[in-house]
Amino acid sequence: MDAAGADRQAAVSPQERSSHTAFIDNNTLYVWGGYRVVAGADVMLPSDEIWLCDLYSGTWERKEISGSEIPQDLSGFCGAHVNSTFYVFAGCDGVGYTNQMYSVDLSESTLSWKKMTDNKGTTPSPRNKHSCWVHGDRLIFFGGYGCKTIGEVRNTSSSSFVVEEMSWTTIGDTLFRCWGWNNEVNVFDTHTASWSLPETQGLAPAPRGCHASALLGNKGYISGGVETVELDMFSLDLETWTWTKFDIPMSCSPMGRSMHTMTAIADHSLLVYGGLGTDGSTLNDAWQFNTLRKERIRMTHPHMDKPRVCHTASVGSDSDIVVFGGSSNLCILIDTVAVLRAPSQHHCSDIIIFQTQPYSLSRLCEDFVGKNPGLFVIQLNWLPSKLRSRVDKRVAFYSSMTPVHTI
Repeated sequence: MDAAGADRQAAVSPQERSSHTAFIDNNTLYVWGGYRVVAGADVMLPSDEIWLCDLYSGTWERKEISGSEIPQDLSGFCGAHVNSTFYVFAGCDGVGYTNQMYSVDLSESTLSWKKMTDNKGTTPSPRNKHSCWVHGDRLIFFGGYGCKTIGEVRNTSSSSFVVEEMSWTTIGDTLFRCWGWNNEVNVFDTHTASWSLPETQGLAPAPRGCHASALLGNKGYISGGVETVELDMFSLDLETWTWTKFDIPMSCSPMGRSMHTMTAIADHSLLVYGGLGTDGSTLNDAWQFNTLRKERIRMTHPHMDKPRVCHTASVGSDSDIVVFGGSSNLCILIDTVAVLRAPSQHHCSDIIIFQTQPYSLSRLCEDFVGKNPGLFVIQLNWLPSKLRSRVDKRVAFYSSMTPVHTI
């Protein structure tokens, strides 16, 4: 690529990033937030923009999000998409941990942030590194690391909040507060703008954060994370609020990890990819978990040269798993004195696609024509306008100067 080509690409592509949020709607990948490293320091990416990638053509578009209530640049937040609305909850801003929620209606021609201040019920305590299931019109948050006042800790079960550190900082009339990991389940109803704390049953996962979560039917799944040694697996029935732990044969036990992804790829299958291993290295393995047979299978894939941590994975068309961003070499150095992050860290802005099922004949034809448009110069003019538009996008996709890696 020459310098001019590089400049054109930089103008229409998002910056590389980690710990962002992403989702797919109508074959468009949306990417918001995250951070990158500049001169050895973490720099949060702007809150007033969101990036859209047309997955047919591979082209990116930047949209500005305005308004007087733009959230501060956040880390460790949790993003979720319901219908046409994008929600951001909690995380860390320039002041510290927060439990604020913001929303933006992505169907509007002009995007504008709204700070949600009139919510009913009890808002969860400030936190980050949590996860979210979108079930119907509800956002169901699990776990994370954050702070509680001593009064909140006294009213919390000892098994649902593990105190890691205490501070004697004064907050109003409260003399000190505690930091730690939790395994709480908090529900936000987007219709009524109300919070609730359901009472769960069964054996719950230990308090944790930086775990992976996914939704299959009426069940939310949790796997791994900080404060866990193994890549365990739990499910929560989102109707009865009953936890179930899966007993998986140790003969096929992946390394424990955090900051990985888990994505539904079929009615009874989940795909776990990458993450930071318990040995401190960035992982490149992929595992399929069958919820009926309760077994894991290591997947063979061509992306072994692309380890990822703090990335996102979303379900696209034809059950493709679309992985975006993350770091390819986050390394945690552990000794007897401290746990440190290695100074070099390569953030990514590329897309990796995992094909999880055979493509339809129409998809195969579109891709073949997209790769070989010169063979069909006359025939392309015979196509109906809608199909021609799709094929033109595939031509643009395969002729793009930045390749997208696929299976």
